[in-house]
Amino acid sequence: MNGGVTVIQATDTAVEILRDGSHVVVRPISRADIQLERNFIEGLSPQSRRFRFLASMSTPSDALLKQLTDIDPVRDVAFIALTDDATAQTEVGVARYCAQANGTAEVAVVVDDHWHHKGLGTALMKRLIDVARERGVESLYSIDSADDHAMHDLALHLGFSCATDPQDSTQRVHSLGLRPIHPG
Repeated sequence: MNGGVTVIQATDTAVEILRDGSHVVVRPISRADIQLERNFIEGLSPQSRRFRFLASMSTPSDALLKQLTDIDPVRDVAFIALTDDATAQTEVGVARYCAQANGTAEVAVVVDDHWHHKGLGTALMKRLIDVARERGVESLYSIDSADDHAMHDLALHLGFSCATDPQDSTQRVHSLGLRPIHPG
C-alpha cells in the first residue's frame, strides 16, 4: 500500500512474436531509457510525432524526456518495445497511461513507422489494458488527431468507442470502460 493505493508492479518482461514473425522485447520503461526514448522520438516521421504529441516537433526537450521515462509507479505505467541486434537495442514502440484521481487514465501508444501493421500497437495496448484492470482503473481514454486513422482503427479493434472532441473538432476522443476481471 502506498498512500491508500495498491501498487501492482508492472515489471514483467516478455517477448512478443508479431504477425510477421519478428520478435520484440516488451518491458516497463525506466529512467535509464532516456537516450532510447530520444532516439525513438527523433526517428519517427514528422506525421507520427504530430499524431503522438498533437504538435509538431523534431527533437524532444530534456524535460519531456524526463517526464516520459521517470514515471510515477503508483499512477503511471509505460511499456517499451525493443529490438536487439548485435550492437544495440532499439526502441520500436511505446505505450503508456497516466491515471487520474477520478478512476480514468489517459493512454497513448506510438509505433516506429517501419513497424506499423505488425501487431505491435495491439500487443502494447493489450498489455496496458490488462495492467489498468489489475490496478482498478475504471476507464481509459485517448485524445487523437481526427486524421490519425491508424489509431482510430486500433482503438475500435480494441473495443474503444469514439466521439468527436467537444472542445476541438480536429480531434477524436477514444474511450474504453474497464470491468474488473473476477476470478472463477
